[in-house]
Amino acid sequence: MRIISLSLKKRSYDIAVGSGITGYFGRYLNKLNLGSDAYVITNAPVKKRYGQGLEKALKKAGFSVRFKLIPDTEKSKSIERSSLVVRDVAAYDKKRRLFIIAFGGGVVGDLAGFIASIYKRGVPFVQLPTTLLAQVDSAIGGKSAVDLSEGKNLVGAIYQPRLVFSDIKYLSSLGPRELRCGVAEVIKYALIKDPALFTYLEKRLKDIFNLDTAAMEYIVERCSRIKAGIVSRDEKEERGLRTILNFGHTAGHAIEAASGYTKYSHGEAIALGMIVACDISRQMGFIDQPLQGRIKSLIRNAGLPTRIERVPLSGIINAHYRDKKFIGTRNRFVLIKGIGRAKVTENIPLKIIRQALEQLQKRDPS
Repeated sequence: MRIISLSLKKRSYDIAVGSGITGYFGRYLNKLNLGSDAYVITNAPVKKRYGQGLEKALKKAGFSVRFKLIPDTEKSKSIERSSLVVRDVAAYDKKRRLFIIAFGGGVVGDLAGFIASIYKRGVPFVQLPTTLLAQVDSAIGGKSAVDLSEGKNLVGAIYQPRLVFSDIKYLSSLGPRELRCGVAEVIKYALIKDPALFTYLEKRLKDIFNLDTAAMEYIVERCSRIKAGIVSRDEKEERGLRTILNFGHTAGHAIEAASGYTKYSHGEAIALGMIVACDISRQMGFIDQPLQGRIKSLIRNAGLPTRIERVPLSGIINAHYRDKKFIGTRNRFVLIKGIGRAKVTENIPLKIIRQALEQLQKRDPS
């Protein structure tokens, strides 16, 4: 088990990465002294496959356990769903020392973190991520939120977990689409911070999709270290460092919103958003066409979409105006000046953004 420290003074915490480590989870929780009663937010597929093992590990360590199931869909990230869960938390929390466990992927983690941040003005919570996307990205850093019809993640808080426990064994149950979505975020980390990781992905995609343990541990640990380092230096995006983690997300979130969160999963939308960001980077003179093609080839080889289908351009443009990175009327995009070299750029002309999106609506000649 490898331990990565995310340093935030009194809010510092560990990220544990390893294969088959859930048996140590209860022992680790006891050291943190979070409480005695675990309220586990998860979904039915995760509970069916792994709930019994988690419950056994927690009870062996002396914790009481309550599972709360939410639908396995992005639509669970809503004000309405969070209200229902908060009421259930309050009903359960009588003469208890309660803490929350997010046991699932990004949706579960976002909702659980949001609920932990607002209930009693904040109760302890931990992340036990079961998807690649959550292990490499969403479980780390404390961002929690729910969606509105107007846009994604518009209501939320930065509220840090007390522990992130990434057991690679959970990834064995992922379907191909879920795995590809996680790989999209890994590609993001390579593009903003790690040329060696990008080369590794070009050479080892087959091992990753075969769930080779060494390959999975490598990419989860590497991405976790990158994100921990960035968040440690800029927890609330006040210095502009953390903003680079949003590479591909401005257009990606807009594509998700414009499609009603049904056409594309988060990872697929981010893959499309990265292609948009790379096209804008080329138009701005930051990268050349061969590099743009190399990046697009990796995204395609990972089985991720490289075209936007049946989502109106006008809807994407309108949704992108609600992006949280805007400063008043000034847009901000995370672009790249090379692999591993991210650049936050403001006031990109709408003509350039529109042209990049239009390219994605054309049939891919390759």
